[in-house]
Amino acid sequence: MKIIFTDYPFFLLPHIVQAEMIYYPIIAVLGILANVISIVILSRGKCGLSKCVSRYLVAMAAADLLVAVIDVLLYRINQLYFPTTFLFITQVCSFHRALNHAVTDISVWLTLSFTFDRYLMICCHKLRSRFCTEKTAARVIATVCPLLCFKNIPWYFAFEPKISVHNVAWGCNVKQECFIEPTWISFNWIHKCFSPLLPMFLISLLNALTVGHILMASKVRKNLRGSKNTTNQNDAELESRRKSIILLFAISGNFIMLWMTYFIYFLWTQITKRFYFTSLIDPSLIADETSYMLLLLSCCTNTCIYAATQSKFRGELKSGMKYLRRIMSKCVNEGI
Repeated sequence: MKIIFTDYPFFLLPHIVQAEMIYYPIIAVLGILANVISIVILSRGKCGLSKCVSRYLVAMAAADLLVAVIDVLLYRINQLYFPTTFLFITQVCSFHRALNHAVTDISVWLTLSFTFDRYLMICCHKLRSRFCTEKTAARVIATVCPLLCFKNIPWYFAFEPKISVHNVAWGCNVKQECFIEPTWISFNWIHKCFSPLLPMFLISLLNALTVGHILMASKVRKNLRGSKNTTNQNDAELESRRKSIILLFAISGNFIMLWMTYFIYFLWTQITKRFYFTSLIDPSLIADETSYMLLLLSCCTNTCIYAATQSKFRGELKSGMKYLRRIMSKCVNEGI
Protein backbone atom coordinates (compact mmCIF):
# COMPACT_ATOMS: atom_id res chain seq x y z
CA MET A 1 0.00 0.00 0.00
CA LYS A 2 2.43 2.68 1.21
CA ILE A 3 6.17 2.75 1.77
CA ILE A 4 6.64 2.39 5.52
CA PHE A 5 9.59 4.71 6.08
CA THR A 6 9.87 3.75 9.75
CA ASP A 7 10.92 0.23 8.69
CA TYR A 8 14.19 1.64 7.31
CA PRO A 9 17.15 3.22 9.13
CA PHE A 10 16.69 6.98 9.15
CA PHE A 11 20.07 7.74 7.55
CA LEU A 12 19.21 5.52 4.54
CA LEU A 13 16.04 7.44 3.68
CA PRO A 14 16.05 10.07 0.91
CA HIS A 15 16.98 13.53 2.18
CA ILE A 16 13.56 15.02 1.44
CA VAL A 17 11.90 12.28 3.52
CA GLN A 18 14.34 12.85 6.38
CA ALA A 19 13.56 16.56 6.28
CA GLU A 20 9.80 15.93 6.31
CA MET A 21 9.97 13.45 9.20
CA ILE A 22 11.66 16.12 11.32
CA TYR A 23 9.90 19.19 9.93
CA TYR A 24 6.23 18.20 10.04
CA PRO A 25 6.09 17.11 13.72
CA ILE A 26 7.67 20.46 14.66
CA ILE A 27 5.19 22.37 12.51
CA ALA A 28 2.27 20.39 13.96
CA VAL A 29 3.26 21.15 17.57
CA LEU A 30 4.03 24.81 16.87
CA GLY A 31 0.94 25.29 14.69
CA ILE A 32 -1.50 23.78 17.18
CA LEU A 33 0.05 25.48 20.21
CA ALA A 34 0.50 28.89 18.56
CA ASN A 35 -3.01 29.05 17.14
CA VAL A 36 -4.67 27.92 20.37
CA ILE A 37 -2.75 30.64 22.21
CA SER A 38 -3.74 33.21 19.58
CA ILE A 39 -7.43 32.27 19.78
CA VAL A 40 -7.43 32.51 23.58
CA ILE A 41 -5.60 35.87 23.70
CA LEU A 42 -7.47 37.52 20.83
CA SER A 43 -10.85 36.31 22.11
CA ARG A 44 -10.25 38.15 25.38
CA GLY A 45 -10.32 41.44 23.46
CA LYS A 46 -7.50 43.05 25.47
CA CYS A 47 -5.01 43.58 22.65
CA GLY A 48 -6.16 47.07 21.72
CA LEU A 49 -7.64 45.86 18.44
CA SER A 50 -11.14 46.66 17.21
CA LYS A 51 -13.78 43.95 17.53
CA CYS A 52 -13.87 43.67 13.74
CA VAL A 53 -10.13 43.02 13.48
CA SER A 54 -10.22 40.63 16.44
CA ARG A 55 -13.03 38.64 14.80
CA TYR A 56 -11.03 38.23 11.59
CA LEU A 57 -7.81 37.32 13.42
CA VAL A 58 -9.58 34.74 15.60
CA ALA A 59 -11.17 33.18 12.49
CA MET A 60 -7.79 33.12 10.72
CA ALA A 61 -6.18 31.45 13.75
CA ALA A 62 -8.99 28.86 13.85
CA ALA A 63 -8.52 28.13 10.14
CA ASP A 64 -4.76 27.78 10.59
CA LEU A 65 -5.38 25.46 13.54
CA LEU A 66 -7.52 23.25 11.30
CA VAL A 67 -4.76 23.22 8.68
CA ALA A 68 -2.23 22.16 11.34
CA VAL A 69 -4.50 19.34 12.55
CA ILE A 70 -6.12 18.11 9.34
CA ASP A 71 -3.27 18.57 6.86
CA VAL A 72 -0.04 18.45 8.86
CA LEU A 73 -0.98 16.05 11.68
CA LEU A 74 -3.58 13.73 10.16
CA TYR A 75 -2.21 13.66 6.61
CA ARG A 76 1.50 14.51 6.37
CA ILE A 77 2.65 12.96 9.64
CA ASN A 78 0.26 10.04 9.34
CA GLN A 79 1.56 9.36 5.83
CA LEU A 80 5.16 9.31 7.03
CA TYR A 81 4.79 7.38 10.29
CA PHE A 82 1.49 5.44 10.16
CA PRO A 83 0.71 4.72 6.48
CA THR A 84 -1.58 1.74 7.14
CA THR A 85 -4.22 3.36 9.39
CA PHE A 86 -7.92 3.59 8.57
CA LEU A 87 -7.31 7.10 7.23
CA PHE A 88 -5.97 5.48 4.05
CA ILE A 89 -9.21 3.61 3.29
CA THR A 90 -10.13 5.15 -0.06
CA GLN A 91 -13.44 6.69 1.03
CA VAL A 92 -11.87 8.21 4.15
CA CYS A 93 -8.78 9.30 2.26
CA SER A 94 -10.85 10.99 -0.47
CA PHE A 95 -12.92 12.86 2.11
CA HIS A 96 -9.75 13.85 3.94
CA ARG A 97 -8.15 15.22 0.76
CA ALA A 98 -11.26 17.28 -0.02
CA LEU A 99 -11.28 18.58 3.55
CA ASN A 100 -7.59 19.49 3.25
CA HIS A 101 -8.34 21.65 0.22
CA ALA A 102 -11.31 23.24 1.97
CA VAL A 103 -9.50 24.31 5.16
CA THR A 104 -6.54 25.60 3.15
CA ASP A 105 -8.87 27.66 0.95
CA ILE A 106 -10.62 29.03 4.03
CA SER A 107 -7.30 30.12 5.54
CA VAL A 108 -6.32 31.86 2.29
CA TRP A 109 -9.62 33.65 1.75
CA LEU A 110 -9.89 34.82 5.34
CA THR A 111 -6.48 36.44 4.85
CA LEU A 112 -7.86 38.17 1.76
CA SER A 113 -11.02 39.19 3.63
CA PHE A 114 -8.94 40.73 6.39
CA THR A 115 -6.81 42.61 3.84
CA PHE A 116 -9.93 43.95 2.11
CA ASP A 117 -11.43 45.01 5.43
CA ARG A 118 -8.26 46.97 6.30
CA TYR A 119 -8.29 48.55 2.83
CA LEU A 120 -11.83 49.80 3.41
CA MET A 121 -10.94 50.99 6.88
CA ILE A 122 -7.90 52.99 5.77
CA CYS A 123 -8.86 54.15 2.28
CA CYS A 124 -12.67 54.30 2.07
CA HIS A 125 -13.97 56.62 4.78
CA LYS A 126 -17.54 56.55 3.46
CA LEU A 127 -17.71 52.75 3.55
CA ARG A 128 -15.78 51.85 6.68
CA SER A 129 -18.55 52.77 9.13
CA ARG A 130 -20.90 50.46 7.24
CA PHE A 131 -18.68 47.50 6.41
CA CYS A 132 -15.79 47.54 8.92
CA THR A 133 -17.88 46.25 11.79
CA GLU A 134 -17.94 43.12 13.92
CA LYS A 135 -21.31 42.12 12.45
CA THR A 136 -20.04 42.38 8.86
CA ALA A 137 -16.91 40.40 9.77
CA ALA A 138 -19.09 37.64 11.26
CA ARG A 139 -21.24 37.56 8.12
CA VAL A 140 -18.20 37.37 5.83
CA ILE A 141 -16.69 34.52 7.85
CA ALA A 142 -20.02 32.67 7.98
CA THR A 143 -20.33 33.00 4.20
CA VAL A 144 -16.76 32.20 3.17
CA CYS A 145 -16.41 28.97 5.16
CA PRO A 146 -19.43 26.99 3.85
CA LEU A 147 -18.99 28.27 0.28
CA LEU A 148 -15.39 27.05 0.14
CA CYS A 149 -16.37 23.70 1.63
CA PHE A 150 -18.99 23.34 -1.10
CA LYS A 151 -16.51 24.44 -3.78
CA ASN A 152 -14.10 21.60 -2.85
CA ILE A 153 -16.66 18.75 -2.92
CA PRO A 154 -15.49 17.59 -6.42
CA TRP A 155 -12.12 16.63 -4.95
CA TYR A 156 -13.83 13.73 -3.21
CA PHE A 157 -14.50 12.19 -6.64
CA ALA A 158 -11.01 12.83 -8.03
CA PHE A 159 -9.40 9.76 -6.44
CA GLU A 160 -9.44 6.02 -7.00
CA PRO A 161 -8.07 3.18 -4.85
CA LYS A 162 -4.49 1.98 -5.23
CA ILE A 163 -5.21 -1.59 -4.16
CA SER A 164 -7.98 -3.71 -2.66
CA VAL A 165 -7.40 -5.81 0.47
CA HIS A 166 -10.21 -8.22 1.47
CA ASN A 167 -12.64 -6.20 -0.69
CA VAL A 168 -11.65 -2.97 1.06
CA ALA A 169 -10.30 -0.20 -1.20
CA TRP A 170 -7.07 1.34 0.09
CA GLY A 171 -5.11 4.42 -0.92
CA CYS A 172 -5.85 7.48 -3.04
CA ASN A 173 -4.53 7.76 -6.57
CA VAL A 174 -5.58 10.72 -8.69
CA LYS A 175 -7.74 9.42 -11.51
CA GLN A 176 -6.19 9.48 -14.98
CA GLU A 177 -9.08 11.50 -16.38
CA CYS A 178 -8.19 14.37 -14.05
CA PHE A 179 -5.19 15.03 -16.32
CA ILE A 180 -6.89 14.62 -19.69
CA GLU A 181 -10.59 15.47 -19.43
CA PRO A 182 -11.38 19.16 -20.10
CA THR A 183 -13.82 19.32 -17.18
CA TRP A 184 -11.25 18.19 -14.63
CA ILE A 185 -8.49 20.31 -16.17
CA SER A 186 -10.76 23.35 -16.00
CA PHE A 187 -11.71 22.56 -12.41
CA ASN A 188 -8.04 22.25 -11.44
CA TRP A 189 -7.24 25.61 -13.03
CA ILE A 190 -10.22 27.23 -11.32
CA HIS A 191 -9.07 25.74 -8.02
CA LYS A 192 -5.53 27.09 -8.44
CA CYS A 193 -6.89 30.49 -9.51
CA PHE A 194 -9.08 30.65 -6.42
CA SER A 195 -6.18 29.56 -4.24
CA PRO A 196 -3.65 31.12 -4.47
CA LEU A 197 -3.50 33.11 -7.76
CA LEU A 198 -6.52 35.40 -7.30
CA PRO A 199 -5.91 36.02 -3.56
CA MET A 200 -2.23 36.78 -4.20
CA PHE A 201 -3.12 39.28 -6.93
CA LEU A 202 -5.88 40.94 -4.92
CA ILE A 203 -3.79 41.13 -1.74
CA SER A 204 -0.91 42.72 -3.66
CA LEU A 205 -3.29 45.17 -5.36
CA LEU A 206 -5.05 46.14 -2.13
CA ASN A 207 -1.75 46.59 -0.34
CA ALA A 208 -0.45 48.81 -3.14
CA LEU A 209 -3.60 50.95 -3.04
CA THR A 210 -3.43 51.13 0.74
CA VAL A 211 0.22 52.22 0.72
CA GLY A 212 -0.50 54.86 -1.91
CA HIS A 213 -3.38 56.24 0.13
CA ILE A 214 -1.39 56.28 3.37
CA LEU A 215 1.60 58.03 1.79
CA MET A 216 -0.61 60.68 0.23
CA ALA A 217 -2.65 61.20 3.41
CA SER A 218 0.48 61.34 5.55
CA LYS A 219 2.06 63.94 3.26
CA VAL A 220 -1.05 66.12 3.40
CA ARG A 221 -1.30 65.70 7.16
CA LYS A 222 2.35 66.61 7.72
CA ASN A 223 1.96 69.71 5.55
CA LEU A 224 -1.08 70.80 7.55
CA ARG A 225 0.69 70.16 10.85
CA GLY A 226 3.77 71.99 9.57
CA SER A 227 1.71 75.04 8.66
CA LYS A 228 0.49 75.11 12.28
CA ASN A 229 4.03 74.81 13.70
CA THR A 230 3.22 71.51 15.48
CA THR A 231 5.76 69.30 13.75
CA ASN A 232 7.39 68.29 17.02
CA GLN A 233 4.23 66.92 18.52
CA ASN A 234 3.26 63.27 18.30
CA ASP A 235 0.55 62.50 15.77
CA ALA A 236 -1.75 59.81 17.17
CA GLU A 237 -3.49 59.35 13.81
CA LEU A 238 -0.25 58.70 11.93
CA GLU A 239 0.92 56.34 14.66
CA SER A 240 -2.35 54.40 14.47
CA ARG A 241 -2.02 54.11 10.69
CA ARG A 242 1.58 52.97 11.04
CA LYS A 243 0.61 50.14 13.40
CA SER A 244 -2.28 49.08 11.15
CA ILE A 245 -0.10 48.94 8.07
CA ILE A 246 2.65 46.99 9.85
CA LEU A 247 0.16 44.32 10.95
CA LEU A 248 -1.52 44.22 7.53
CA PHE A 249 1.72 43.96 5.58
CA ALA A 250 3.25 41.42 7.92
CA ILE A 251 0.29 39.05 7.55
CA SER A 252 -0.31 39.49 3.82
CA GLY A 253 3.40 39.59 2.94
CA ASN A 254 4.00 36.39 4.90
CA PHE A 255 1.16 34.72 2.98
CA ILE A 256 2.51 35.76 -0.43
CA MET A 257 6.09 34.68 0.29
CA LEU A 258 5.16 31.25 1.64
CA TRP A 259 2.74 30.51 -1.21
CA MET A 260 4.96 31.79 -4.03
CA THR A 261 7.00 28.57 -4.42
CA TYR A 262 3.83 26.48 -4.61
CA PHE A 263 2.37 28.67 -7.35
CA ILE A 264 5.60 28.75 -9.38
CA TYR A 265 5.82 24.95 -9.20
CA PHE A 266 2.21 24.64 -10.39
CA LEU A 267 2.94 26.85 -13.42
CA TRP A 268 6.03 24.78 -14.19
CA THR A 269 4.04 21.51 -14.18
CA GLN A 270 1.43 23.01 -16.48
CA ILE A 271 4.08 24.20 -18.94
CA THR A 272 6.14 20.99 -18.93
CA LYS A 273 3.11 18.65 -18.56
CA ARG A 274 5.08 16.60 -16.06
CA PHE A 275 2.69 15.33 -13.39
CA TYR A 276 4.48 12.19 -12.15
CA PHE A 277 7.71 11.49 -10.25
CA THR A 278 10.20 8.81 -11.15
CA SER A 279 11.65 8.31 -7.64
CA LEU A 280 11.94 9.80 -4.18
CA ILE A 281 15.05 11.70 -5.29
CA ASP A 282 13.41 13.17 -8.39
CA PRO A 283 14.08 16.96 -8.40
CA SER A 284 10.44 17.54 -9.32
CA LEU A 285 9.27 15.69 -6.21
CA ILE A 286 11.74 17.61 -4.06
CA ALA A 287 10.45 20.90 -5.48
CA ASP A 288 6.84 19.81 -4.94
CA GLU A 289 7.39 18.71 -1.34
CA THR A 290 9.42 21.83 -0.55
CA SER A 291 6.60 24.04 -1.83
CA TYR A 292 4.16 22.27 0.51
CA MET A 293 6.57 22.56 3.43
CA LEU A 294 6.74 26.33 2.94
CA LEU A 295 2.99 26.58 2.37
CA LEU A 296 2.17 24.75 5.58
CA LEU A 297 4.61 26.87 7.55
CA SER A 298 2.04 29.67 7.22
CA CYS A 299 -0.26 27.86 9.68
CA CYS A 300 2.01 28.78 12.61
CA THR A 301 3.58 32.11 11.67
CA ASN A 302 0.73 34.54 12.35
CA THR A 303 1.15 34.24 16.13
CA CYS A 304 4.80 35.27 15.73
CA ILE A 305 3.61 38.22 13.64
CA TYR A 306 1.13 39.32 16.31
CA ALA A 307 3.82 39.05 18.98
CA ALA A 308 6.31 41.00 16.88
CA THR A 309 3.96 43.81 15.88
CA GLN A 310 1.47 44.16 18.77
CA SER A 311 2.83 45.19 22.17
CA LYS A 312 -0.45 44.44 23.96
CA PHE A 313 -0.51 40.93 22.45
CA ARG A 314 3.00 40.40 23.84
CA GLY A 315 1.81 41.67 27.21
CA GLU A 316 -1.12 39.25 27.24
CA LEU A 317 1.20 36.42 26.21
CA LYS A 318 3.62 37.22 29.04
CA SER A 319 0.76 37.43 31.54
CA GLY A 320 -0.52 34.04 30.41
CA MET A 321 2.92 32.48 30.73
CA LYS A 322 3.31 33.91 34.25
CA TYR A 323 -0.11 32.55 35.20
CA LEU A 324 0.76 29.07 33.90
CA ARG A 325 4.07 29.23 35.77
CA ARG A 326 2.25 30.02 39.02
CA ILE A 327 -0.20 27.17 38.45
CA MET A 328 2.63 24.72 37.73
CA SER A 329 4.58 25.88 40.79
CA LYS A 330 1.50 25.48 42.94
CA CYS A 331 0.87 21.96 41.63
CA VAL A 332 4.50 20.99 42.23
CA ASN A 333 4.48 22.39 45.77
CA GLU A 334 1.22 20.66 46.63
CA GLY A 335 2.54 17.44 45.15
CA ILE A 336 5.64 17.70 47.30
